[in-house]
Amino acid sequence: MSLTELISGVEDHEKRLTVFNTGEETVEAVREQFRDRNLSVVGDRSESDRPGSFVVLSSQRDGDEDEFVTATSVDEVLTPPDQPNSRGDGEHHPILDHLDETMFTSYDTRQMVSASREIEDRAWRLGSGSLHAGFQQLSILSDQMDVYTRLASREDLDVHAYACPDAEVPEHDTDLTIHVERSEEIAESWFVAYDGDGVDVNKCALLAEEREDRAFYGFWTYDPDTVDWLIEYLEGAYGLIEQ
Repeated sequence: MSLTELISGVEDHEKRLTVFNTGEETVEAVREQFRDRNLSVVGDRSESDRPGSFVVLSSQRDGDEDEFVTATSVDEVLTPPDQPNSRGDGEHHPILDHLDETMFTSYDTRQMVSASREIEDRAWRLGSGSLHAGFQQLSILSDQMDVYTRLASREDLDVHAYACPDAEVPEHDTDLTIHVERSEEIAESWFVAYDGDGVDVNKCALLAEEREDRAFYGFWTYDPDTVDWLIEYLEGAYGLIEQ
């Protein structure tokens, strides 16, 4: 299985968010909240319109019946992710917790960098394990060398960068390992994967492909098996030129 096939497999595993007992305006607000996800949002009503307005997240694969994943209030969903939720605490929204491996659509470069930084920051904070990042081209990696030489300066953090040769290999004086590969999937893929130093709850990854000019389609995941597969695939599929 290739990187593209992994993305396609996640894409085929569609999730549905059903908004119960509310008006079309609220349904549209929820749809807008998740506009950059490969997630269908529909409205419905429960019997007797009880227990008030709420949303249900369900999952479907290969045409099977929807399988319940989780439910929460409409207010919980519409609370901005960077704001306290309706309980007044800082916990993640239940719906967001279960959108692991949900596709995002047409992320631009700014959004991709922002998502990548979340994983890079976790690797920096923990300071151990291995981090693998795909930059498509060496010229793009050159623009990120300050970030990646800093990461590679952590003594117990093994950092790998993958890119196709459109420029000279960036010079550096750290333990950063640069994999120079003439590969179509490396040229088209943006990925960042951190193995959490073997601790499952710390594992995370982002994988996307450029389907349109600087528009990326892919997913992020905290599923340890998916992260392990991705890193094992990269380690097995590509030789390296260590600089």
